Amino acid sequence: MEESDQELSDVLSEESQRQSPGRVLRDWILVVVIALGAALLVRVYVLQQFYISGPSMETTLLENNRVLVNKLSYRLHDVHRKDVVVFDRITTSGGVIAHDDLIKRVIGIEGDTVEIKNCKVFVNAKEIEEPYLDKQVLALPNAVERCRVIDMKPITVPKDQLFVMGDNRPESFDSRSFGTIPKHLVVGRAFAIVWPFSRIAAL
Repeated sequence: MEESDQELSDVLSEESQRQSPGRVLRDWILVVVIALGAALLVRVYVLQQFYISGPSMETTLLENNRVLVNKLSYRLHDVHRKDVVVFDRITTSGGVIAHDDLIKRVIGIEGDTVEIKNCKVFVNAKEIEEPYLDKQVLALPNAVERCRVIDMKPITVPKDQLFVMGDNRPESFDSRSFGTIPKHLVVGRAFAIVWPFSRIAAL
């Protein structure tokens, strides 16, 4: 028995010695590569963080806030009115194609008729409720005037298109200016503010 125990101890000692620094390093490299690959797949296909630049979504989203965007949402269901979405706006200037990620709120989906009168939005001839708008900002004299300038006659959203607007109506560059956007340009649905910590909230 003693000889058998000694042989087992020798085998375990040899196995331990085989765990060379090079092998340990290779194991760690493999772990890191797998972790980075998984993180990249999540970023490309599932979740991505975007930061807010500009005032167009105030006061729902403020400058330098960060939001999480679910890229799978619209593979599982259709776009809904009032969703906050990130989309790729493609522009061409002097033959140069530029891509710009914008974040807006969906107001109208395909087939909807959208109209704006005196800063109020009507979808299919009914004024919509918009609790996310900052009433104090909209009540400012200069805001009222700017809203009236961009009142809009009824338009019908074409097939596979969306009508989007920023929550800061007097300061937003949106479908009132550049028209409806193709649904296929939507990156995903913004569903949560994750930075700063004091503003963490669902959208």
